[in-house]
Amino acid sequence: MDKIELRVMAISRSVTQSLNYAVVLGEIDGPRRLPVIIGSAEAQAIAIAIEGMSGPRPMTHDLFKNTLETLRTDLREIIISDIKEGIFYARLVLDRDGEIIEVDSRTSDALALATRFDCPIYTYELILQNAGIVLEGEGEEEDLQMHDVGDDPTSERSDNLSSYTMGELNTMLEDVLSEENYERAAQIRDEIKQRKAS
Repeated sequence: MDKIELRVMAISRSVTQSLNYAVVLGEIDGPRRLPVIIGSAEAQAIAIAIEGMSGPRPMTHDLFKNTLETLRTDLREIIISDIKEGIFYARLVLDRDGEIIEVDSRTSDALALATRFDCPIYTYELILQNAGIVLEGEGEEEDLQMHDVGDDPTSERSDNLSSYTMGELNTMLEDVLSEENYERAAQIRDEIKQRKAS
């Protein structure tokens, strides 16, 4: 069965499940998108890896990556291998000294690890046919912009950041990272980026 390569295109709040997020995976050479519903902790773990942020101590997925590297095992790829009753299933494909090992994984954890190892993400045609969506209009691609986990334009906390100076924002960013409050760190980082772009 031929594999189709995907990449993470966006993370946004789930429209259908208010407490969850959707990771939108896009076909590398095609218009199809595969939305995968995940929990907020996993969405945060993926967003942190994509943004290159890190805290003073490793998060669970960082710990797993460090453990694999210490054991001289490489994550070669992840495969979203099945979908049953709306739930995606995934496998980690590991390489330990030339020995290929496959491990079952929750899809959200597999994606969090793929972003840390910068390894390919694959699925199969049948899964894209059954669960994928096709973007046809020109403006639809713009709707798939990356939204940081915890970024809520109606959030009072996010709006209050505009009253701080850049120096205060940088200090706050260091503080919340040391407290491992990555949701707040993403909000502060966005405010800093927005001001630098202005």
